[in-house]
Amino acid sequence: VYQDKTDPEEQATIAQPYRERLEFELGVIEQMGFPGYFLIVADFIKWAKEQNIPVGPGRGSGAGSVVAWALTITDLDPLRFNLLFERFLNPERVSMPDFDIDFCQERRDEVISYVQKKYGRDKVAQIITFGKLQARAALRDVGRVLQMPYGQVDKITKLVPNNPANPISLAEAIAQEPQLQDLRRKEEVVDTLMGMALKLEGLYRNASTHAAGVVIGDRPLHELVALYRDPRSEMPATQFNMKWVEQAGLVKFDFLGLKTLTVIAKAIEEIQKTAGLEHFDISTVPLDDEASFTMLGRAETVGVFQMESAGMRDVLRQMKPDRFEDLIAVVALYRPGPMANIPNYIKRKHGEEDPDYLYPTLEPVLQETYGIIIYQEQVMQIAQVLAGYSLGGADLLRRAMGKKVQAEMDKQRKVFVDGAVERKVPKDQASQIFDLVDKFAGYGFNKSHAAAYALVAYHTAYLKANMPVEFMAASMTLDLNNTDKLNVFRAELKRMKVALLPPDINKSGVVFVVEMQPNGQKAIRYALAAIKNVGEQAMQALVKERETKGEFADIADLSRRLDTKAVNKRSFENLILAGCFDSLNRNRAQLFTAAESILRFAAHAASERESNQVSLFGESDTPDIELPDVQDWSNTERLGREFAAIGFYLSAHPLDSSRETLRRLNVCEYSDIPKFIREQGTTRVKLAGIQVSMKERTSAKGNRFAFAEFSDSSGQYECTLFSDLLSASRDLIKSGEPLLITVTVEQQEDMLRLTAHAIEPLEAAAAKATAGLKISVRDQQTLDHIHTLLAEKKQGRGQVILHLLLGDYDPYEVEIPLPGRFQLTPALRSAIKSLPGIADVQDI
Repeated sequence: VYQDKTDPEEQATIAQPYRERLEFELGVIEQMGFPGYFLIVADFIKWAKEQNIPVGPGRGSGAGSVVAWALTITDLDPLRFNLLFERFLNPERVSMPDFDIDFCQERRDEVISYVQKKYGRDKVAQIITFGKLQARAALRDVGRVLQMPYGQVDKITKLVPNNPANPISLAEAIAQEPQLQDLRRKEEVVDTLMGMALKLEGLYRNASTHAAGVVIGDRPLHELVALYRDPRSEMPATQFNMKWVEQAGLVKFDFLGLKTLTVIAKAIEEIQKTAGLEHFDISTVPLDDEASFTMLGRAETVGVFQMESAGMRDVLRQMKPDRFEDLIAVVALYRPGPMANIPNYIKRKHGEEDPDYLYPTLEPVLQETYGIIIYQEQVMQIAQVLAGYSLGGADLLRRAMGKKVQAEMDKQRKVFVDGAVERKVPKDQASQIFDLVDKFAGYGFNKSHAAAYALVAYHTAYLKANMPVEFMAASMTLDLNNTDKLNVFRAELKRMKVALLPPDINKSGVVFVVEMQPNGQKAIRYALAAIKNVGEQAMQALVKERETKGEFADIADLSRRLDTKAVNKRSFENLILAGCFDSLNRNRAQLFTAAESILRFAAHAASERESNQVSLFGESDTPDIELPDVQDWSNTERLGREFAAIGFYLSAHPLDSSRETLRRLNVCEYSDIPKFIREQGTTRVKLAGIQVSMKERTSAKGNRFAFAEFSDSSGQYECTLFSDLLSASRDLIKSGEPLLITVTVEQQEDMLRLTAHAIEPLEAAAAKATAGLKISVRDQQTLDHIHTLLAEKKQGRGQVILHLLLGDYDPYEVEIPLPGRFQLTPALRSAIKSLPGIADVQDI
């Protein structure tokens, strides 16, 4: 803390409060008998860091301990951020210490293995958990035993509200839902089903193991507790659950996997590899980086830990955080209850409202948060400063306020008010402050936890602001199999003007990698393993083949070197559809048609390699591969098949050719809706889209409605369609054609709810707004067909430009504006697009 100071007196002045705090904490830890606990935690964290396993900066109240900081258990200076040790360990209320440690998600098991090896496999175990029969599960299980039809049980089960955060009991569901009452009254088997389910609800259904909890004993655990063997784990588990295991005399340690730490670690790997910063250390970055706070103030937080939701982005946009303490506050405030204080915090931060410190002596406690009580630590400090509590006693007060036991509260009010009066605070004012503190204590947040997670958030923001390409590549790698999230990242890269290069068999890695382009700009190359149904192991084999023996020269070379045990027909076809072989052969339709024969050729070549057979003349007996003469797919079909393989449109979007028309029609991209509403002052918005999926439902009144998912060039979105519009537009929606959708937008917590009011073919709307067409032609013979179609439409106002793409593999391009003006109807446009040899049709 004083490494930049050279004067010994100045060093001593800075060190003194740390020395005093250390002596106090060490005394308490010794008195409570917990030195061993601290040393065990410090040991496995030190080992993890030596193995370059990312470890979180801390979480929970343990971040308030200077001893933990000195032992490198946590990475936050508790004195700098005013974190309290008594929130973690309180000598006035003896309880077990509890460090929740975050590790890199992919390497957490290595740390647990180290602990097993160090302390003995018979002394380390996981903790059992029990799954209970809740309302829906009880109905399904009983229905299965009664051999009722699945559809009937499923229909009954879905009438029970499903809220995992606040599960409803079956009795409550029956009382609230008339349909359940009616079914029970009318059908004897349903009455039996519900009667049995009511009796079984709440019973234990299955045993599993706690996601993070591990116990370590000083002797073989079977001498202390009964053990259980989970068939899915090699480690034993205690038969006592988390609540009882400590009472049995065992100490619990939490080994948690945090995906964000893995993202940070992979981003740093890319930075060290591509940016030349071999010794980059995220723990040393300054906490006042201007680029990071500017980015956060603009709410460009896709990928930033805990700050991605629409609601959080709105808060950041208004708050414009410019110091680390703002991030701690926003992590603590952005929850139900405290959220009501966010507008006041923002106004006070920007000087639009004066802070209220309740009493002059409390200003140092509340200055950081502009007079708003946000943290549990502030509640404790208020009791200490205003009423003379010890911090241990203040922690007891905080807990009493949380539990709301009236007798205890009356007792604490007297102690608080009497202590405040002794310090010259008027009695009435002291009582008012007690009531106010009591109100805030109910939802005050643990500052130690908020500060630790704010640090993780800041580190991700720092990486995104300063090394954006490496950070985004790492983020996408960690969501390799989550198509929806990858599509969000794709849209963010588009906003950031970072190219997302298509998958290429000769350039892609198994995961997302940073690639330098000829213009000197960094881009991200799409991962082979992110393509549907190909598998990570299969792609590792393919990439290893390329890296050890060189790039694939052509399809025949690929076939000779392909491992058909790793790549089956389905995965090979998906690689074709995604465009992985475009650098070897641009005609995807030709490769797709020949997929089976290519794989037969590859299997024959592999068999020959294994048998080590060659011909009499020293050459392979494998015949040359011949590809069928097949016309390539149209641009629309090509993109549709690419969508099926990747999960979203990557190389282009079917709506790209209508970009100019969409601008004329004042169509908004889905990702721009919040900005559009702010600028236009309306919640009625026009969107363009192609249907991805549609789920139809029946309302309680018997009316049909649907949730339809559409795609535009910025991402995918869902619209609600009510019965009239659904019945009128069902066939149009399912046609797969581009649509123009008029919606009303409603903000609901962290999401936008879209309700469709009108749907029409985009072609029809485009015909009214199009100034002309640019027709991209691959096949010269198609020109005669275009001429015939245009000859019938010469009386119009639209211009036509022919864009000729001639040549098979390295086409040269020519643009020819046709003389005259044409009547460009949707029918004409569709007819031209359907011609063989047409690559694309774009509005101009």
